[in-house]
Amino acid sequence: MIDVKNLSKSFGDHLVLDNIDQHIYPGEKVVIIGPSGSGKSTFLRCLNLLETPSAGTITFDGTVITDPKVDIDKIRRQMGMVFQHFNLFPNMTIRKNITLAPVQTGLMKQAEADEQAMALLRRVGLEEKVDAYPSQLSGGQKQRIAIVRALAMKPKLMLFDEPTSALDPEMVGEVLDVMKQLAQEGMTMAVVTHEMGFAREVGDRVLFMADGKIVEENTPAEIFNNPQEERTKSFLSKVL
Repeated sequence: MIDVKNLSKSFGDHLVLDNIDQHIYPGEKVVIIGPSGSGKSTFLRCLNLLETPSAGTITFDGTVITDPKVDIDKIRRQMGMVFQHFNLFPNMTIRKNITLAPVQTGLMKQAEADEQAMALLRRVGLEEKVDAYPSQLSGGQKQRIAIVRALAMKPKLMLFDEPTSALDPEMVGEVLDVMKQLAQEGMTMAVVTHEMGFAREVGDRVLFMADGKIVEENTPAEIFNNPQEERTKSFLSKVL
């Protein structure tokens, strides 16, 4: 579904991503771990061109999205993204937050979008919040709404950028539960996270990044139980 070739990204003189080759297959759950500053979030944000690569190509579902002639907004409709800080519109109700994009892009009429919003809210146990505003919700509830809002566009791929790192510890579980459910239903996912239990349980493949490179990649069992690279061993010894 995604093919990345020779991807590099610099901010000024600082090389953040160094010549990365990677692919994500349909239905695959790829979890990206590593120390802060290793380039994990930049790599994820390059996948939907929220960050413009300095070099290399990214192909999504057969389309080379790094080609300047491509309508990236149209492509992004198929790539849901969930951020660390929710990014809900504070002046809109939860219903409006969820239905805005499907209606404005012509994916659905308002009535159909409303119906879908209720179905998605039921799925995450928040249907009673449909007319509330973001300020009335807990962090965990906001993040579940952010996931629902991304799902409302019926994406082929979901990108999660540290979706639990801004949450109080007791709220982390409710968000991870929604993500696990998505994984079980076969959603293609790329997840940057510090939640090693989630990586171990849900990932098909774990990428360990450091210094702008993918240092090691393998199944969760191999990465966590039998890491090959010294840099991976050092990182895991500190977080496990």
